Formats: sequence, C-alpha cells, structure tokens
Amino acid sequence: MTTLNVPGAVLHYQLTGTGPLLLISQSGEGDADRTNDLARHLTDRYTVLTYDRRGLSRSRLHNPAAGATIADHADDVHRLLAHLTDQPVAMLGCSLGAVIGLHVAADHPGQLHTLVAHEPIAPWLLADPEPKRHRDELTELRDHYLANGLQATVPQIARSLGIDPSNGEPDRTDFPMDANRIANFDYFIRHDFIAAANDTKVDLGAVDARILTAAGTTTPRTVFDYRCAEALAAMLDQELLLFPGGHNGNLSHPKAYAGRLLEVLSR
Repeated sequence: MTTLNVPGAVLHYQLTGTGPLLLISQSGEGDADRTNDLARHLTDRYTVLTYDRRGLSRSRLHNPAAGATIADHADDVHRLLAHLTDQPVAMLGCSLGAVIGLHVAADHPGQLHTLVAHEPIAPWLLADPEPKRHRDELTELRDHYLANGLQATVPQIARSLGIDPSNGEPDRTDFPMDANRIANFDYFIRHDFIAAANDTKVDLGAVDARILTAAGTTTPRTVFDYRCAEALAAMLDQELLLFPGGHNGNLSHPKAYAGRLLEVLSR
C-alpha cells in the first residue's frame, strides 16, 4: 500500500503504466479503484496516478469527523505531485476533481502542463444570481441526505447533475453499494458538498497550465455542471470539448472516454 502523509491525513495513491505522468482526480464517492476501467485504456501511453481523496476509503483522516475545503484537496494534490516528480504533469479532473484541478493550476504554478476539466461543480463560474441558487441546491441536497438517508438522496443527486446510471458500455465494472462505498458517500455528501458550495473564485488569468474544458455528450444542457463547463470555456475563450457519456462518462464509457482523452491530450 503506497501512502503519503499530508497535513491532517494519510493519502493512499496508485501508479500504473508507463510513460509521462497523468493524474486522474475522481469525483463523488469514487476512490482510486473506480478509475481502473479508464486507466487500463491509458497505461500504454501514460503512467496513471490515482488516489483516494482525503476522507475516502484508504486515505485516513487524523480526525475522522473533519471536513475539507477545496483548497485542502488541492494542497493534497500539490503535495502528492511534489512527492513523485519535479516536472509538470497532465491532469484529468472530473466534477469535484475538476474544481480541485483549477485550484492546483492557479495556486501551484509549474505542477500541471495540461488540465482537462470535465464539468466542474463550481458555482463561482456562473453569473449572478446563479451561484447562490446552486450553493443552496448543494446545501439542500446535503440536508436532505442527513434527514432522509442515502437511498432517498442518490436519485436527487443524479437529477441535479444529469447522471443516467443506465447508460454505459457493456463491459464496465459495476461497484456494489457495500459498506465502504456507503461510507464514502457519507463523507462526500456530508463534507464535500459544503466544500464545493463554499468554494471561492479562482483567478485563472495568470495560470501557466493549458486548461481544456470538457462536458459529456449526453449531459442535459440545462443542468448545473454542464452550464459550469460552458461558463469555464467562455471564460477561457475556447471551445467546449465533448466527451462520451454524461457527467460520469469516465465511469460509464471508459474505453470511449479514454480514446477521446488521448486525442485531446495529443493536440
């Protein structure tokens, strides 16, 4: 088991493949293992780095009840990359992982040369009065979970983010709702929803990394995360790159998603 001590936690991380380093920052309750299907289509071109975000699975907290800000998550990535290399790397950030990537790019220059930011859940990307509405939405989803439990809340999260769990490639790995995944969901909803809601605007004007903004082909154009991706692309004066699947296309369409990612990174 490969670990790194960081302030307040011990991070678990995994390396597989050969070639330049590619960090994948998963979202939701997904830990490093959730990226295995995607990674196996990338490892002949990249050394793929995945990790359990603090509070999930094998990344142990010194204080199990403690939450984390997006800046804390970004600092974890900064320390993990500094531990492994002194060269800039490529990063794929999905949803919350994309927001973390934006903070890394802004706060730790020289660590990323490319960030593919897939549907960042960042209310600050939107124009007023939308940020408050979506901060309230995240807070209400958390409160609904605390009052009604996971089974009643997951469908609401899926609707909010435009996730279609029935849509995907036939050979992808299905992960059961076991005790570990339930615990990961608890940390994600209880703490990371608030971290996303309370996150503050990042100054991307002086970022030295190439930021590429992505969204899913089947993500409804009206949902929060797709509109955040559109706003980021407009802010950076670039096209919005479409990837197979929806908000969770990296999980539902791993082979096709990997092909599109390789194409984008090779530009």
